[in-house]
Amino acid sequence: MVTVGLRITCIIVLLVELVGCASESIKPVRLYVFHCGTIDVKDVSVFHPGIGKGEHKILTDSCYLIVHPKGSLMWDTGISDELAKLPEGKTMYEVFTFRMTQPLAVQFQEIGVSPASVQFLGISHLHSDHVGNANLFPQAQLLIQKEEYAAGFGPEPAKFGFDPSSYPTLKNNPVKQLEGDYDVFGDGKVVIKRMLGHTPGHQALFVKLAKSGNILLSGDMVHFTDNWVHKYVPGFNFDKQQSLKTMQAAEKFLTDNNARLWIQHDLEQNNTLKHVPEYYE
Repeated sequence: MVTVGLRITCIIVLLVELVGCASESIKPVRLYVFHCGTIDVKDVSVFHPGIGKGEHKILTDSCYLIVHPKGSLMWDTGISDELAKLPEGKTMYEVFTFRMTQPLAVQFQEIGVSPASVQFLGISHLHSDHVGNANLFPQAQLLIQKEEYAAGFGPEPAKFGFDPSSYPTLKNNPVKQLEGDYDVFGDGKVVIKRMLGHTPGHQALFVKLAKSGNILLSGDMVHFTDNWVHKYVPGFNFDKQQSLKTMQAAEKFLTDNNARLWIQHDLEQNNTLKHVPEYYE
């Protein structure tokens, strides 16, 4: 009986050790926040017609790396690193001046990660300030709503505000065209959310972090806090009514999932966040 008891004890100890080793090997999801440029807006009323005519505002441009035990996802790629060569920036549509002072490739070096190791590339939409460094991830599988892909690679991309010269390599990426929400790693921790309106196939990203809680990365569903609070829709959005429906649905989603909204262009909110080489878990 003593021998049997010892054997049972040894088995229990071994099982405890195995469970402990297994739990240690499963690393938590990490979220890195990158500085991906700034946008000088000469007339903020383009974001809420009839309000703030001629007022000036600075927006940030953010992109993110999510490292999951099963792989990694780059979410948006910001303004092109090439603009770091132009201190005066690049002005578009006479309203926006894009600047890049901290190249994304350099920030990847700071965290010791090679862009070539990133398996998935999630693009909220194909406007140039979100795809500027897509060329750093030519091997990553592009995860994009089918409507966005059709608009961006169809016969009239300019009709939707897209400039294919800002994403010249993206057509060659392996691609998964989505028709709704998509659970990237199959465990509910990194989920692409179909949130149409800003562009034909706009999407956002939901991330569940063990320590930092649940976060929804906005894409351009909304550009800054005032527009979110008042549900203002930019005059250049693809579908105003769908944009309003999306914001309302997102508000309910945030409540139902006890999540925070990180607005990717909101400079003031972004200034409160940790940036690389720090991270969230």
